[in-house]
Amino acid sequence: MSWFVYLIECRGGSVYTGITTDVDRRYAQHVAGTGARYTRARPPVRLLGARAFADRSSASKAEYAVKQLPPDRKRRWCVTE
Repeated sequence: MSWFVYLIECRGGSVYTGITTDVDRRYAQHVAGTGARYTRARPPVRLLGARAFADRSSASKAEYAVKQLPPDRKRRWCVTE
């Protein structure tokens, strides 16, 4: 089973980063208001992208690294490599 790091652009221009095994299901939860507290307060505008990882540990490490980036670098992370 693959794990994914996904990024969502939220209202106000912020970028939410999370991990999941099913990006479509998780994004739908955020849109419905049943996802993370962050996206309940700042509703999603669009899914920016996702990258697959072999296991949860790798995805968690990547998520932490991405969360340290400023929003513009997070957006570039979605479209590079």
